[in-house]
Amino acid sequence: MIVTSHSNNVLSGTSGRWRVWSLSDGYIEMPATLLRDPQNNPVPRAAQAGALRLSVNCFALAGPGVDGVLIDSGGGGWAPTVGRLEQAMAEAGINPASIAVLALTHTHQDHVHGLLTPDGRVLFPNLKAIVIPEAAVESFFAEAHLAQFRPLLKPIRNGDQLAERVRVVALPGHAPGHTGYAFDTDEDRFLFFGDIVHVPALQFGNPALSWGYDDDQATARATRLKVFHHAAEAGTWIGGAHLGWPGIGRVVRKGEAYGYEPAAG
Repeated sequence: MIVTSHSNNVLSGTSGRWRVWSLSDGYIEMPATLLRDPQNNPVPRAAQAGALRLSVNCFALAGPGVDGVLIDSGGGGWAPTVGRLEQAMAEAGINPASIAVLALTHTHQDHVHGLLTPDGRVLFPNLKAIVIPEAAVESFFAEAHLAQFRPLLKPIRNGDQLAERVRVVALPGHAPGHTGYAFDTDEDRFLFFGDIVHVPALQFGNPALSWGYDDDQATARATRLKVFHHAAEAGTWIGGAHLGWPGIGRVVRKGEAYGYEPAAG
C-alpha cells in the first residue's frame, strides 16, 4: 500500500487500482480496569493508568467492484467524543451519499450509531444494504432508534463474499457474530478486524490480555493470537476500530510476542 495522504483524521492509501481510507470518528475513554489477564483479573499495570483513550476508526474502500463500501459507521451521537465521521469523510473528499454498502463488524454502539449524525440526520442517504453478521441481527434490532434501517439488513456468514475481492471472516469472541473483512488487491492483503485489539500498547506484546467487554474472553484471546500469527506471516495490513491513529498498519513478530507498526505517510 502506498500512503498518498495522512492527516489527523484521514489516512488514504492506494493499492493497484484500489484505494483504502482510514477515517477517524473520534475517541472514547474507558476505565483501564477493563483490561483483563487470563484469570479475568484487572491488569495491575493498566489499572494504574486510570482511563484509557481508545481511537474509533472506520474504513472506506473504492475501486473495481468495491465502490461505496464503508466498514463500520462509528458512534454518531452515542458519546460527545465520537460522531466525527462526516467531518473525516469531507476531509477525504468522500460524499456520504456515495456510500451504498455499510459492512458491520458487530453491533456495539461505537460501530452502528454513526448511521445517524449526532444531530439526528441520516448520514448515508443512498445506502442500499447493511451487511451484518447473522448472529448480530438480534442485537441490531435492540437499537430501537435505528429501526428505520432494519429493511436494509443483509445477514452474512463466514466465507461469504461481500464483493469480488472482499471476503467475510468470522472473528469470534468479542461480540455475537464478530466479523472481519479480508480485502485482497493482488498487490496487498488487508484485514479489517473490528475489535480484536482495544489497547495496542499492551495487547500486541501480550495477546493473552483481554477486554472486559469481550463476551467470551478465552475465545477472543485465541482469535487474537490466530490473527496476529497469520497477519505477521503473510504481511497483511490490519485495520482496527481501536488501533491508535492512523488505525492501520502491520503486525510484526517480536520473539514470542508481536509488535505493531502503524502505516506512515
